Amino acid sequence: MSFKYPLATTTWDNAEYETMQKVIASGMFTMGAQVLAYEKAFAEYFGSQYAVMVNSGSSANLLMVAALFFTKNEALKLKAGDEVIVPAVSWSTTYHPLQQYDLKVKFVDIDLNTLNFDLNALASAITDKTRLIFAVNLLGNPNDFAAIKKLIGTRNIVLMEDNCESMGATFEGKQAGTFGVMGSFSSFFSHHISTMEGGMITTDDEELYHILLSIRAHGWTRNLPKHNKVTGVKSDDPFEESFKFVLPGYNVRPLELSGALGIEQLKKLPSLIENRRKNGALVQDALANNPHVLIQQETGCSSWFGFSLIIRPGSALTRADLIGKLNAGGFECRPIVAGNFAKNEVVKYFNHEIHGQLSNADYLDTKGLFIGNHHYPLHEAIDDLKKTLSF
Repeated sequence: MSFKYPLATTTWDNAEYETMQKVIASGMFTMGAQVLAYEKAFAEYFGSQYAVMVNSGSSANLLMVAALFFTKNEALKLKAGDEVIVPAVSWSTTYHPLQQYDLKVKFVDIDLNTLNFDLNALASAITDKTRLIFAVNLLGNPNDFAAIKKLIGTRNIVLMEDNCESMGATFEGKQAGTFGVMGSFSSFFSHHISTMEGGMITTDDEELYHILLSIRAHGWTRNLPKHNKVTGVKSDDPFEESFKFVLPGYNVRPLELSGALGIEQLKKLPSLIENRRKNGALVQDALANNPHVLIQQETGCSSWFGFSLIIRPGSALTRADLIGKLNAGGFECRPIVAGNFAKNEVVKYFNHEIHGQLSNADYLDTKGLFIGNHHYPLHEAIDDLKKTLSF
């Protein structure tokens, strides 16, 4: 089915196609100079010391969790069974790495307005057993990191971010994805920038950076600098170092095509975010007092991945009715990420706990959906949306 207002559209123009042709002409397709240049530009843009590109945001989450098992820093180090607090609403690959490393996952409710952590629920969920808070910035909206850091206080709790849906969002002038010890980003087609498939990890911790470089590619030493915080000092013999494995790693390397695309897309990111924010302001104005639906409440400066629509409590409107009206108006729509993830059958494989009641996550799971935002003006779409929801 074709929709007048789809969830995602391309952000590419001739610059992306030309840079791909240059990579093709070079004959170098695996991870190389283009990826390295993109990593350096990405770190600089987001104000981070280091950036490591991988093949997806999902892989970024996996490597971040893995790195906390391999660090020598006891203040950061995780072990099997450690308690990790997560919001009940996110994408599956926020959670799967936690299960794969046998961590104890504690699901906490979300705020029905911001769609991020319910801060009161989070405060009551933190215990002496909590070792990691994995914050998710949902649909472009950053968490209230001032409040989260106040809740952590002096306790030995690591903060990490899944920022895959919120590239370009800021809180108190700082980029989302850079508040935790590591942050993940995605550049899948439907996200703020597109590198075909692709993800990025940012960190200011040099040891974690070196661990990420190793486990991204088989756990070998080849991509480590001579002086590094994994092995100490590497041999100068490239033959000796070519197949030396020091950590349990993966192969989640990106392609040079994706690195080259990232360089071009990053140049456009300021204008892409600016236009998404303009559309966000129009939607807020158009639907602020709509009697049928709630829209997401902005924390800091959202980069407006999409627009959530949640049926107002007390309304007789069903989600099926809402989907029908939106589809008839030309709008493609989807569930809000994975809804209440704790309701999924896969959770039977998790060592997990549900903290209190997930009332808001349950409500969103059956009463919410989202439609797309884009990098160009949406005046007509927003006018049609307002008309569609005026009944």
